[in-house]
This record gives sequence, structure tokens and C-alpha cells, in this order.
Amino acid sequence: MPGLLRGVARTAVIAGTATAVSNRVSRRQASRWAEQEQQQAYAQPQADAVPPPGPIDNKLEQLKELGELKASGVLTEAEFEDQKAKILAG
Repeated sequence: MPGLLRGVARTAVIAGTATAVSNRVSRRQASRWAEQEQQQAYAQPQADAVPPPGPIDNKLEQLKELGELKASGVLTEAEFEDQKAKILAG
């Protein structure tokens, strides 16, 4: 019986050590992955940033607003044409 007890105790020690090493490796690996994800998260907003609207986009918005003012009756045809020429020239 003492030999059986010694064998069981040895198996328990080996299994406990293996579990401890496995857990340590898993934690270290998870930590590395978390660091990589964090670095990628900081790098992505710069790469995915929306560029500011260019002059063409700005002109299109102004022309749309101008068209809405004309359609609602705020601007006359002559005022609309005058403002449109200024936007396109600028």
C-alpha cells in the first residue's frame, strides 16, 4: 500500500506542476495577444481616419444648399445664378 500511495502522490505532483506551467503559458500568451490588439487599436484610427472634405465636396454642399433656398422661394433665379457663379469660381 505505501508504494501505491507514493505513486498516487507522485502523479498528483506531476499533474499539479503541469497545470501550473500550462496556466502560466496561457496567461503569458493572452497578455501578448492583448498587447498586440491594443497596438493595432491605436494604429487603426489613424489609418481609417476619414479625410477632410475637399474643395469639390464643399462646393457640392454649397450648391445643394443654394438649390434648396431657390426651391423654397428664398432666392430668385437671378440671385441663384449669381451665387452659383461665385461658388463655382471660388
